[in-house]
Amino acid sequence: MKQPLDGAVVLVTGGTGSLGQSLVRRLLRLEIGAPSKIIVFSRDEAKQYAMKTAWKHAHAATDDIYYSNFEELLEFWIGDVRDAESVRRAVSISDVVIHAAAMKQVPTCEYFPSQAVATNVQGAHNLVDAARRNERVRTLIAISTDKACKPINVMGMTKAVQERIVTEGNLHQEHCRMAAVRYGNVLSSRGSVLPLFKHQIASGGPVTITLPEMTRFLISLEAAVDTVFDAVRWADRGDILVPKIASARVTDIAEMLIGDRQVETVEIGIRPGEKLHEILVSEEEAYRTTERNGYYVIRPLLPDLHGELMPALEGEFSSADAIVTGDELRGLLAQADFVDAAMTGSGRVLSSLS
Repeated sequence: MKQPLDGAVVLVTGGTGSLGQSLVRRLLRLEIGAPSKIIVFSRDEAKQYAMKTAWKHAHAATDDIYYSNFEELLEFWIGDVRDAESVRRAVSISDVVIHAAAMKQVPTCEYFPSQAVATNVQGAHNLVDAARRNERVRTLIAISTDKACKPINVMGMTKAVQERIVTEGNLHQEHCRMAAVRYGNVLSSRGSVLPLFKHQIASGGPVTITLPEMTRFLISLEAAVDTVFDAVRWADRGDILVPKIASARVTDIAEMLIGDRQVETVEIGIRPGEKLHEILVSEEEAYRTTERNGYYVIRPLLPDLHGELMPALEGEFSSADAIVTGDELRGLLAQADFVDAAMTGSGRVLSSLS
């Protein structure tokens, strides 16, 4: 049975990032077909070199067994989504585009808003424009964030505009299906609160908490890739796929990672551009949100695209309403592979997270 990526050239922008590398690794496992080529597109030559050499010298006898010609299958391209010409050249030989390149640090985007616009907005426009002009491209999936929903920070605002650019890209062309995925904090990614907490705990503290009541949606890297792959499989034009994920209080996460150790926590207050709670589907979007294959699917605002709807939500989907604690939270942290194998102050290994 033919799979979506059989024989396809797949372009992954931001392919050296945390999500990008996980996407590429699983593409090489042939989970949704056997691509003819995977292009890792990013502007950081040091990360490309590190990724290339690390993978080349990886031992084959692991769970990450790539099929034998993966070195020939992977191509590493230096390029920047801000540069329309470098984007055009990469897209011109691609069948499927997965857009993971972004500026995603909330405080950084607040201090450098024009840079966030250049990457997150202009970069998305360059990709969509190149895909619209190239009849070879059949699918484009962009990665968004819960911060794009009712945005109050620059990162969220730019990602909200990115979503609309992708939606509009479906108009005036028939060859390319463009959609997006929207989810919360990816637990194992660079910039996640978990690596920060883990470092602070290993250093003896203190662990810095913004506000005790703050909540965040949580998703593992593997579940994030699952969402992207499902979008490749079946998303309609203009869809935004939202996984039904849990959330947790940031204080509960810190306490679970600290365990029995004598590590202090200090409250430092909310950072520039942060919300107390995040939202994945707003009340304004609820009327055009349906349910499909275990996801909430936000249909486009444009009447040219949204069609008949059977709303699945009566109100917003907020991190304040999906909180997990105890064993459920422990299971999420275990998925993120943030198991601390060191002994706690009481001599107990945190095996409950493994």
